[in-house]
Amino acid sequence: MKFQHRWQNWGTELPFDTSIESKSMKTVLSVGQCGFDHGSITRFLRAHFDVDVTPAATAADGLAHLQQRTCDLVLVNRIFDADGDEGLEFIKNLKDDLKFAHLPVMLVTNYREYAEKATAIGALPGFGKSEVGSPELVKRLASLLSATQLG
Repeated sequence: MKFQHRWQNWGTELPFDTSIESKSMKTVLSVGQCGFDHGSITRFLRAHFDVDVTPAATAADGLAHLQQRTCDLVLVNRIFDADGDEGLEFIKNLKDDLKFAHLPVMLVTNYREYAEKATAIGALPGFGKSEVGSPELVKRLASLLSATQLG
């Protein structure tokens, strides 16, 4: 994230960098979550890590975001709230695309069978919404977001 001071828009050059950008901040893309779940996941992640969490309602929104900005973690809902699309299909499409295959992706689901399908197609072991807030999940996510763990 960048912050520009009001006077930068007036064309005045300042002799120092006025941008505020965390060099260590990690980026997380949250695809297909409803507003409530996105908020819950975002609050949880921000409480433990220095992260920027961006929502994407649909697969198209998520893909558009990934084409413009790299992410340290992509969280994918099992069923997208906005349009009912399946998160497993989105993950499969990402893993089949050489531009995105390297990205760490997790399926957000409470159903073990879907979690196993996600790992079988290349996702990292994900988590259920019931796990949000647990110390165990913080430890698991620390391997991806550890440089910025807050507590």
